[in-house]
This record gives sequence, structure tokens and C-alpha cells, in this order.
Amino acid sequence: MFLDQKNPDNWAKALREAGFRATTCPVDDDLSALDDYLKAASDNDILISEVGAWSNPISRDERTRREAIAYCIQRLELAERIGAQACVNIAGSRGEQWDGPDPDNFSDETFDLIVETTREIIDAVKPERTVFALEMMPWVFPDSADTYLALHKAIDRQGFGVHFDPVNIISSPRAYYNNGAIIRDFFAKLGPHIRNCHAKDILLGGKLTVHLDEVVPGRGLLDYRTFLAELNKLHPDTTLIIEHLSTNEQYLEAAQYIRRTAKDIGIEL
Repeated sequence: MFLDQKNPDNWAKALREAGFRATTCPVDDDLSALDDYLKAASDNDILISEVGAWSNPISRDERTRREAIAYCIQRLELAERIGAQACVNIAGSRGEQWDGPDPDNFSDETFDLIVETTREIIDAVKPERTVFALEMMPWVFPDSADTYLALHKAIDRQGFGVHFDPVNIISSPRAYYNNGAIIRDFFAKLGPHIRNCHAKDILLGGKLTVHLDEVVPGRGLLDYRTFLAELNKLHPDTTLIIEHLSTNEQYLEAAQYIRRTAKDIGIEL
């Protein structure tokens, strides 16, 4: 929820009035008000689900890489203090754009670097209440259920969990029209390890070559009936976070669509 002057009380009130019971971490670098936010969340039955650690810990630039690793450790420590579902980052990129494509992103060397880097972050904190998780991207590992499963096995740490954002791996018309099967496959292979998810939508355009745009949930073709049905099989505190929208009205539109879809298939949110 967008607020002109956010404080713990009006933050919690806005979430409750909108019907949201989970949220991302409400503080960034200044932790002076954290305890007040934690109390407001507890008093209002709101789960602070996700701490973002958005950075590039596999950068070719060693200074950037070390700073990113230190930041991920700091954010994982915060997630552990909060008891969040997950501390989430993407793997990063070997290119200049921290979240962009690069010809080396799918190399065996990059896979091994992601494993090494993720272990370093987790081993520095040894989380017990939370996990470190990687959001899938279309141009770096993990980019599918199979590569996520391979990373999960290779990293081999109890503190490594799974975050699921299906929109980020819908990167072709074939996947677009078959996204329900992709979602079912992901839950079948990684369901027990999923700690939180992102809610977005995707729309295929008709202009060459291929144009896929992220849109408000309900305006695209993501199979939310399958998404919610599979999510409903997991622990009830597995969270679904709507993201990347520009206004409170868009967030409420998205929430209404997701709640309506859930109700249609007999799921209470």
C-alpha cells in the first residue's frame, strides 16, 4: 500500500483495510522503527513474509560482487530476526546489467558460482527461522523447475528455500499457452520447499518478434486457477505477494481478481 507518510500504525491499518495479511519488509536500511513495525504486524495478524536482497552477487566486478554478498548476508540476518518466510534475491548476472542477460549466464561455471555464492551467504548466517531463496529469471539460473531443483540439490543447505514467480519463466508463446502445466510441474518438483510466491500476470502481444508484457493480475493469461489450487496444498502461511504495480487501485484490482478466482474454485484466502 502506498502511503504519503508511512508509520507502523497507518501501515498496518492500510493493510488490514485492504484485506492483506502478508507483506514485504516495511523497512530498508534504517531499522530504528523495526520493532514498532513488528509489533503492529503481530497486533494485526500480518505476516512480514519477504525481505528483498536485490543485488548482483555473481558480478564479474569483484568489488560489486563482494558488496552484494555482504548485502545479502545483512538482509538474510534481518529476515532471520523478523522470522520472515524468505530472504529473496535473483542469482544476478555476469553482464553489466545486474538483472539482465549475458552469454555466460547459462554456463556450467556460472551454475557453480551461484552454488558457491549462495552457500557463502547461508553459511554466514545459518538461518533457522527463515531461508535464502532465488527468484527465477528468464536469462539466468534458475530458469525452470529442473534447474531450480538442480540448484537446490547442489547447494545442499537447510537454509536454502524456494521462491516461485511463474511469470518470470513464461518466455515463449508455447510456454505462455501452456503455463498451467508449467505451474503444476514446478509444484510437483519443488512444492515442499516453496516458502513464498509473487503474483503478477503476463500478456502476449501480436507484434514480431515475441512481445510478452507483465500486467495486472486478471489482465493476462496466467492460469491463476491452477496457481492457487497448487498453492493451497502447501502450508497455509505460504504467502502470495502482489508486486510491481503503480497505484493502490491497481493492487486492489489485482487482489479482487485473485480472491474472486480463489472463491470460484472453493479456496478461502
